[in-house]
Amino acid sequence: MRCPFCEAQDTRVIDSRPTEDGHAIRRRRECDKCGKRFTTYEKVEEITFMVIKKDGSREAFDRNKVLNGILKACEKRPVSMADVERIVDDIERSLNNMMQKEIESKVIGEIIMEHLKDLDEVAYVRFASVYRQFKDVSTFVQEIEKLLGDDTKGRR
Repeated sequence: MRCPFCEAQDTRVIDSRPTEDGHAIRRRRECDKCGKRFTTYEKVEEITFMVIKKDGSREAFDRNKVLNGILKACEKRPVSMADVERIVDDIERSLNNMMQKEIESKVIGEIIMEHLKDLDEVAYVRFASVYRQFKDVSTFVQEIEKLLGDDTKGRR
């Protein structure tokens, strides 16, 4: 690791510890030449993948699009930002675990809906109405009936 102060190549690790979220290692380093100390972070490189959209076009996965979609669905709902961040992290992790270079947008949408169903039912219906492009009230009612059907199964 190159020293950010004097550009020397020889630095040594003085201390290593995991970050609070456990997804990176924080390393305290010292330059052998100038003696100054600095911090580096080491984390696993995520696999970048492409999203295949409904029209067949492809674009790079954008975590912020997922975050913004969930935030819009959770608007004015009792959902904390920490919960939203956790869900986005879970979604991104599960997509990376698929180990595919291309993932269809409908797969991503379904994963988001599964997470929202567990988090907040109103946010789930809001997201579903946009994602599934509800055409009329009956489609909306059908989705709510499916949601209520899942709830009654879970209560038995």
